[in-house]
Amino acid sequence: MRLPIYDKILMMTVTQRRWSIYLIACLLFILSQFYRSSVAVISPNLTDELHLDAKDLGMISAAFFYAFAAMQIPISIYLDSIGPRLLMSILSIVAAAGAVLFAWGESAATLMVGRVCLGMGMACNLMGPLKLITSWFPRKQFATLSTLFLSVGTAGNIAAATPLVWLTESLGWRATFFFFALGNLLVVILFYAIARDHPQDSPDRRPAGAAPIHFSVAIRGILQLFIRRDYWLISVGTFFRYGIFAAVQALWAGPFLMIALGLSQVMTGNLLLAISIGLIIGSPVCGWLSDTILESRKVVVIGGLAAMAGTLAAIAVAPADTAPIVLFSLFFGFGIASGAGQIMYAHIKECMPHQNAGAAMTGINFFTMMGVAVFLHGLGWVIKAVYPDGALPAEALRMAFLAFGGCLAAAGILYGFTRDGGTEP
Repeated sequence: MRLPIYDKILMMTVTQRRWSIYLIACLLFILSQFYRSSVAVISPNLTDELHLDAKDLGMISAAFFYAFAAMQIPISIYLDSIGPRLLMSILSIVAAAGAVLFAWGESAATLMVGRVCLGMGMACNLMGPLKLITSWFPRKQFATLSTLFLSVGTAGNIAAATPLVWLTESLGWRATFFFFALGNLLVVILFYAIARDHPQDSPDRRPAGAAPIHFSVAIRGILQLFIRRDYWLISVGTFFRYGIFAAVQALWAGPFLMIALGLSQVMTGNLLLAISIGLIIGSPVCGWLSDTILESRKVVVIGGLAAMAGTLAAIAVAPADTAPIVLFSLFFGFGIASGAGQIMYAHIKECMPHQNAGAAMTGINFFTMMGVAVFLHGLGWVIKAVYPDGALPAEALRMAFLAFGGCLAAAGILYGFTRDGGTEP
């Protein structure tokens, strides 16, 4: 006996299904953003209850990113052949299991395994939706929809801040993660029931045009990307763009504002929130500019990298008595400018052969996540090598921000050698 809701799902029009897929995929991506940022605010609970030290917390937090990055390799091989519907569903169930394992954890090792499962499980919830947008929507809408998608995902970062504190205080951190695991599972079930890889697919049909999976053929497709200059130039661009953005937002902006500028924790939190607000606004605006006004990927990305470099340089040399409104404008502008980096996914898709679109977008996502690891940990290693006593002087932080700006400027210059993908209908 079939449930009435199943009949309604079968009878959905193409328009209804495409937007349902898009919205549910947004929920999965919000979960991904939540999981990656969630350790920060519950770290005191983990420290008190499980007696963890800073090294343990660092490894637990980093486990998500390393697992996420490593999974981009098999995803790049199999996304085009298996299809996003099945791959996202299987991996998202792994993530739900990881949330349960994390909630049950009684040691640093168990929590780390839970975070590894979360990183693996969420690893396809950006590339999979981008592949679905490619199949379900007109090409000229890709940049707008993909940047809007990434902007909506910022809600996960916001949820991992004050809302997570409220839930933890009300339910406890373990019950909170059980709650998210259950929600995760329900969203996956809904996604699998509604999603199709292509508009013409039936519930039991393989992706249109999909061939049996041959590992050697998939590897040859990946190697074809490696010989393309644009692939490497765009990958370098996203490595620096998101790596520096995430390193500033998630870690280094806090010490800079409190040590170099002498701001309070409250003011620091407000300025970090300004980055998120800027990104939420900047991502769809940059996508719209790329699709309709400038009709260019390359120009928007280079402009964004240049603006990010300029704002970081201005922040680096800002005196301690800089007016709060000026600082808010700089951090807000940094978030808006970073939104242009989301166009890189549209750019790589249009510069690579259509049959390798999923692999190409997944490939640059590997560099994106590795950029986070390098700039989060790398700067810490450099500062510790220069200041072995553990000091974190204002001068070092200012130089770090200037170096970040220089890296982004260099990335923008290199990006100028890419071929503009255009916005063909």
